[in-house]
Amino acid sequence: MVNLEDAIVARLESHGETFEILIDPDVAKEVRDGKEVDLLDRMVIDEVFKDARKGTRPADDKVLEVFGTDDVVEIARRIILKGEVQLTTEQRREIMEGKRRRVIAEIAKNAINPQTNSPHPPTRIELALDEAKFHVDPFKPLDQQIKRAMDLLRPMMPIKFARSRVAVRMKGEDYGRCYDDLRALGEVVQEEWQDDGSWIGVVEIPAGVKDELFSRIKSKTKGEAEMRPL
Repeated sequence: MVNLEDAIVARLESHGETFEILIDPDVAKEVRDGKEVDLLDRMVIDEVFKDARKGTRPADDKVLEVFGTDDVVEIARRIILKGEVQLTTEQRREIMEGKRRRVIAEIAKNAINPQTNSPHPPTRIELALDEAKFHVDPFKPLDQQIKRAMDLLRPMMPIKFARSRVAVRMKGEDYGRCYDDLRALGEVVQEEWQDDGSWIGVVEIPAGVKDELFSRIKSKTKGEAEMRPL
């Protein structure tokens, strides 16, 4: 269980009633990120409140009407997922900054300048988002944040999401060293082993990581791999 002094309130308003739980400050993000969490261990007390600070409780029939169950763990999970969580100022700042970095990284990885077919550096994307006064929402899904960021960026710079295909040929003995990189950066959509023991394949990747793929494979094959965009 969590100490009361360290807890925050998660609240859901429904059917004209308020339902609150007292939880560990970090648990809301973990639950919303889809992690397996022992909620009973992360609550101050296994109770649902009408007003947690006053200690008042909702009527049992209202709890059943809204949640369809009296299982405290299930009710707590729904409150966290569908309700509001009163984060501390520091928690909110950390979540927002982390999500902002992920938005910038995903755009830099997946987007290019269609005029040059080259990726935009993360710093350029970050500066443009600053200029557009982009602010992340700590609770909205990442894909929604990326879409909103792209909507702001398009009037400011030539940018679009794109994927590329790269043909790769390397010695058989180099394939094992490069296997993780090929699959970490993209998807091998076609491959074939040659009679001479070499490996050839087609890798589909986010357009923004083409230079990184070339760099990694060239480094691990000592420059002997043959690579060309399709």
